Amino acid sequence: MIPATTFNGKKVALFGLGGSGLATAHALVAGGAQVLAWDDNPDSVAKAKADGIATGDLRDADWSTVGTLLLSPGVPLTHPRPHWSAQLARAAGAEIIGDVELFVRERRAHAPRAPFVAITGTNGKSTTTALIAHVLAAAGRDTQMGGNIGRAVMTLDPPSPDRHYVVECSSYQIDLAPSLDPSAGVLLNLTPDHLDRHGTMENYAAIKERLVAGSETAIIGVDDDHCRAIADRLERAGRKVERISVTGRLEQGFFAEGAQLMRAERGRAEPLLSLEGIGSLRGRHNAQNALAAAAACLACGLSQAEIQAGFASFPGLAHRMEQVGRRGRVLFVNDSKATNADAAAPALSSFPRIYWIAGGLPKAGGIESLKPFFPRIAKAYLVGEAAPVFAATIGEATAYEISGTIAAAVEHAARDAADDPAGEVVVLLSPACASFDQFRNFEVRGEAFREAVRALPGIERIGETRG
Repeated sequence: MIPATTFNGKKVALFGLGGSGLATAHALVAGGAQVLAWDDNPDSVAKAKADGIATGDLRDADWSTVGTLLLSPGVPLTHPRPHWSAQLARAAGAEIIGDVELFVRERRAHAPRAPFVAITGTNGKSTTTALIAHVLAAAGRDTQMGGNIGRAVMTLDPPSPDRHYVVECSSYQIDLAPSLDPSAGVLLNLTPDHLDRHGTMENYAAIKERLVAGSETAIIGVDDDHCRAIADRLERAGRKVERISVTGRLEQGFFAEGAQLMRAERGRAEPLLSLEGIGSLRGRHNAQNALAAAAACLACGLSQAEIQAGFASFPGLAHRMEQVGRRGRVLFVNDSKATNADAAAPALSSFPRIYWIAGGLPKAGGIESLKPFFPRIAKAYLVGEAAPVFAATIGEATAYEISGTIAAAVEHAARDAADDPAGEVVVLLSPACASFDQFRNFEVRGEAFREAVRALPGIERIGETRG
């Protein structure tokens, strides 16, 4: 845990007592703050009280003595309307911050040169965060990973000069971290998301921009208009900007040519790293993640050889194109995180011949947008409520069956793939659907796929992955 010593002796209100909120409350108390915490969920309040945290309805608090409200990132700050606790804090002139802001203040106070990489973007940030942390750890660096992935940031080990921090930041967390100042900040991409909480795409992009605007080195994917404009704006302001692209060559920055990652300086490009044969980093979307990770790790002082070795040993993230096992020429891949068609597209674009397990609780639009990938599909195995409508969309484009369940789909796909005369083939779970018709969440669905695959005779397991 990181004691929040910068709040020693100060009165702090805290709203939101979920996992990260409770961790934040403990960090504040450990640092000497006087905390009054609350949540709309009585069970969360009871748990905090049992843990020794002072609790009380913030509507009854004396806000004239409170200088700070610690707000959970899941609680609306501005849209669709500010939460009542935020309204009370604003009326009293109290600052409103989150746990990432606590972390950055502790780092500045105790180890301001501790390497700190912060990662955001609409897509790919979890994989990029895990990849950077893996490469740093594999190179022997003391590495702490948390934030929007894995551990709450205030549960990490306290800042020290040689300790490397890799922190995934959602837009909600950035919005509550006004002095965010990573040594390397990564902005991967921007597409419309969370507009119910940010109002407009412009506001959403402006919040994301804060992470790289405060960075010593800003690493920005420039394959969309919003990020390209942000990179140009920061460079004009005199910031150090490293551009990355997977759609074309750059005169200055990092770009991908197939499996080769290139670095360009003043128009001259040279090979930097290779993703050839690294199954956990297959596909163009992972090339973007790898480019960002390479730029961040170089900024942290790693060598090309250290980064290449880290890439080669990266297991990937569970349920995100996770390689589960292999039987002969057949690779089994768990992409259960793909809960809509857009999320399934990267996996479908990454393999030339696919035995595709799809279906679940359908989303608007179904799989119409995936029709360009149908020529890659040897056969589809449809499960859950979406099976009939997916079958209608596939029509005569490729073979399909209505398998009903994940277990049946795996058994049938494994049998058919084993008889395929082609070379390498893949049995791919990439559902393009929510899981809630048959499973509690996509993780449980992915576990069901993993168990079904590993129950097959003759399966060679592929290394365990991060959750």
